[in-house]
Amino acid sequence: MQDAIILETRALTKEFKGFVAVSKVDLKVRRGTIHALIGPNGAGKTTCFNLLTKFLTPTSGQILFEGQDITAEPPPRIARRGVIRSFQISSVFPHLSVLENVRVALQSRLGNSFHFWRSEHLLDSLNERALALLREVDLEAYAPLAAVELSYGRKRALEIATTLAMEPKLMLLDEPTQGMGLEDVDRIRALIKKVAADRTVLMVEHNMSVVSSIADTITVLQRGATLAEGPYEQVSKDPAVIEAYMGTAQTELQGAH
Repeated sequence: MQDAIILETRALTKEFKGFVAVSKVDLKVRRGTIHALIGPNGAGKTTCFNLLTKFLTPTSGQILFEGQDITAEPPPRIARRGVIRSFQISSVFPHLSVLENVRVALQSRLGNSFHFWRSEHLLDSLNERALALLREVDLEAYAPLAAVELSYGRKRALEIATTLAMEPKLMLLDEPTQGMGLEDVDRIRALIKKVAADRTVLMVEHNMSVVSSIADTITVLQRGATLAEGPYEQVSKDPAVIEAYMGTAQTELQGAH
């Protein structure tokens, strides 16, 4: 069913002075799934994300969101459509409380970020919504704490909460577990699975154990082009993928379960 595809790219290409960073990528992200973009360093994953959120303009090709061509649209318009990239659009204000961080995101979504004279009633209603979002990412108990006091993994959870405040239809998560210890990785993995229950997630992730355990579909990029696509069980056995992930990465790819 075509309406099951929330995001599609057609021959998406980006060249930098003759160097092809992304080459004719056809991506189809199904609504309500977790779709992972993986590949060796320099495969074009981050460039792909930058094209989807229009931080970069494609050299050629098309981007369609909910069946509409958004290739020429500027970043703010794409964000208003509900394509929200976490860990870039959202940012944590270290000296505001955890609750205030989410409230700022809610206010920006309402378009009244600078209306500090708004009634207490509005702020109270924002507090209720902010607490509900913190509950969703298991941070309600940390609401009064300054964000700077959170552990690294919980800061990432707060960033996910601020992203959720923007009411994403499609969440783009860029390396959500990068630099984390095992305990934090497990927490964020469970959190992504939880928030994806009624949303669509497209993620770039290096940790194969995370990808293998939560991604419905995996697209493997190599040198800017699609090398393979499918569920983890299929992709991890693909000879071309195994060859691309030589050495330690190959072992990691095959032994992720």
